[in-house]
Amino acid sequence: MKFTKMHGLGNDFIILDEFRGEIPDPLTLAPRMCDHHLGVGADGLIIVGPSRQFDFKMRVINSDGSEAEMCGNGIRCLARHVIETGLTKKTEFVTESLKGPHTQKVYLDKGKFVNVRTAMGKAVLQRSMIPMLGRDSDRVVDEELDVDGSRYRITLVNVGNPHCVVFVDDVDSIDLKTTGPKFEHHPLFPNRINTEFVQVLDKNNLRMRVWERGSGETMACGTGATASVVAAILNGLTFDTVCVHLRYGDLIIEWVGHEELFMTGDAHTVFTGEYTP
Repeated sequence: MKFTKMHGLGNDFIILDEFRGEIPDPLTLAPRMCDHHLGVGADGLIIVGPSRQFDFKMRVINSDGSEAEMCGNGIRCLARHVIETGLTKKTEFVTESLKGPHTQKVYLDKGKFVNVRTAMGKAVLQRSMIPMLGRDSDRVVDEELDVDGSRYRITLVNVGNPHCVVFVDDVDSIDLKTTGPKFEHHPLFPNRINTEFVQVLDKNNLRMRVWERGSGETMACGTGATASVVAAILNGLTFDTVCVHLRYGDLIIEWVGHEELFMTGDAHTVFTGEYTP
């Protein structure tokens, strides 16, 4: 089974292409293939295949075998993959995720990939749609949450998958391996939660670290960066276009008219290979 290893700002994926042939059960395959010691090693699988309505369909399987609704870094990797493998000659196309359709515009320089701007859809803010248990409300913005005896101020945003954003003075001071799982498995989040710890640099710039449900700490998260910008705007901390700084690069997030969200960033091919399930 042929694969391509790719990453978006250090958030790494194994790209499996249904156009090349049948793929074994990905929920079982992901933990083995993503294992950094016994497999290829990755944060998850991105499966690209045909869509009945749109140009492509994407499935996102976390390294623990759970399926995610959407992946911002993964969908950028998919865009580069379909361009460079000749699956499309178009530089603007629509990719379907479990969240819905996403228009993608690929920018090239003399035929070489530069970056891609992806329509991320609209932010969902209602508590029950995150989801978070408790009395339903229109928004959870700067609300206190007790996490194993510690109190945090949280803002919740769903951008196809659920995110809990916590603003801190210094993201490097967070013990993410200890704190992240406590948020992910908090009893108020029935579907678990992705958690972003965010440091505001100024009105146009954020720093972010992330604990992703099903994958642990990752070097970047596109939907997390998108949710963090929405949360920052809701708390009056930034303008509507923000650069989110991650360990291995930056993402530009736009919340146009507080309706449609857009993400612009790059993606990289690491290597190709063959895997025997």
